[in-house]
Amino acid sequence: MSEWYRILSSVSKKKGENGLRDFYDAVIVGGGPAGLSGAIYLARAQYRVLVIEKETIGGQITITSEVVNYPGVPMTDGKKLTEGMRKQAQSFGAEFLQGEVKEIKFHENEKEIVTDKGTIRCFSVLLATGASPRRAGFIGEEEFRGRGVAYCATCDGEFFTGKDVYVVGGGFAAAEEAIFLTRYAKKVTILVRTKQFTCAGSIVDQVMNHPKIEVKFQTKVLEVGGEQTLQYIVTEEGEQKERHRYEGEHGENIGVFVFAGYEPATALFKEMVELNEQGYLVTDRRQQTSREGIYGAGDVCVKELRQVVTAVSDGAIAATSMEKYLFSLYENLGVKREEKPNRTTIPMEQEMEQQEEETAFLSEAMKQELYPIFERFTKNVMVKVYLDSSNLSKEVKGFVEEMRGLSERVSFVTITDKEEKIVYPALSICNEAGKEFGIQFHGVPGGHEFNSFIIALYNAGSNGQPISQEILNRIKQIQTKIKMKIAVSLSCTMCPEVVMSAQRIAIENKNIEAEMYDISHYPALKEQYNIMSVPCVIINEKEVFFGKKGVEAILNILEKIED
Repeated sequence: MSEWYRILSSVSKKKGENGLRDFYDAVIVGGGPAGLSGAIYLARAQYRVLVIEKETIGGQITITSEVVNYPGVPMTDGKKLTEGMRKQAQSFGAEFLQGEVKEIKFHENEKEIVTDKGTIRCFSVLLATGASPRRAGFIGEEEFRGRGVAYCATCDGEFFTGKDVYVVGGGFAAAEEAIFLTRYAKKVTILVRTKQFTCAGSIVDQVMNHPKIEVKFQTKVLEVGGEQTLQYIVTEEGEQKERHRYEGEHGENIGVFVFAGYEPATALFKEMVELNEQGYLVTDRRQQTSREGIYGAGDVCVKELRQVVTAVSDGAIAATSMEKYLFSLYENLGVKREEKPNRTTIPMEQEMEQQEEETAFLSEAMKQELYPIFERFTKNVMVKVYLDSSNLSKEVKGFVEEMRGLSERVSFVTITDKEEKIVYPALSICNEAGKEFGIQFHGVPGGHEFNSFIIALYNAGSNGQPISQEILNRIKQIQTKIKMKIAVSLSCTMCPEVVMSAQRIAIENKNIEAEMYDISHYPALKEQYNIMSVPCVIINEKEVFFGKKGVEAILNILEKIED
């Protein structure tokens, strides 16, 4: 199943209007390998489990193109590996919600999880929030982020095809991503601050023997710079700390990918549970934190090795500890447990069989998943399909043909009028009368952006995803005409959040437009705004913003323009 179904799959007649139960045995904050492992164990033990993930189910590992060290799986990629975990958890009855946790409140036994989609009550919490890439701190890092400085090889590697690329870091991630970047770069130079790599020998051997990779040890990045894009990097090398400046050949731009470790995502609960000096979550051997009923798992915890295999181990240990805690708590409170949580999915075996029957864009299993979402529509939605004679338009047409007939609530109207002032091709979401909401997809909304397209339809054809009254009021107060162009890559896991957030704002305010562009098909847009990283938000053809952003972050930007 895809992310758009997970967002809505928790909705059933026995749940509230926001799609959530009144109460859960356990809430897992974070949908990476640790959280998914915990969900598998808890759901299989017949506990009511909710996994909350604010971005992409699977976590950081989803951007890894090759996983070869997970026991029993000779070779796969991060997305496939974690998708299998998600299916397994959901087959046992675990539920999923895409949302951001704002606050955790503690009572005697009960916990309250305050999210942007509503407040959830539970008896136990598993903190599996992971860690995010750490900034290296050299001069020019923030200024050239998105214009040459990047943090995700999978998302941004192709922007540096035929260029010189520098990788900052000496750990496993730096070594692994350097090898991946050789697919695109003319040459990859790894800059390691220490005298040797800090990761295992096997990956180091691959790096050291690769014909397109050069390694410089005892090298620190001092500065990067250029004009519109990144053109030079200044380093300090060796025991003598000699300064060197490297530039792209013939004045070409260069790329600098930073893999300088990770920063634990503990800001949400730093005042509630014990953390170490580096900000990592302190747990005991049962993965319990300093607070009863609160557990931790995965990269957010103090540990020696941060790998998928240790994350799933943490999740399993935490879940079994939570089972014992919940069993004891229920006995003390005299509460009778439900014998079986209500399943919201088809059996895992049946789902996997259905997914084998694939068409060009939609498998039979995907179509089956769409039906319950479309059933929740309360209004008809029209999609205007603007086509020209390009090959991309032919792809869009093929996509539309597969979408037709899936729901009586959604109609597709093809328009080929050359006089229309629009960038072809485009899918424009409208109300039943054909009035456009200002939401357009330029290109095929495939890959991760299929989620965005389905959620955009859902928001247009129903009351939409829950949004706080405060945020809604702020959206509606914007009076300035604003047009957002969002440049994305269909393989980028960070892009959907930006696209869905911008579209959600556009749905609620007729003064705001949000258009998605698959950057691989619009090189002119890339060149015009010097885009070297995605997601990229262009506002009113002038201001450019890089990086993942939710509704509130985008709203903050729009309000400054309004002022």
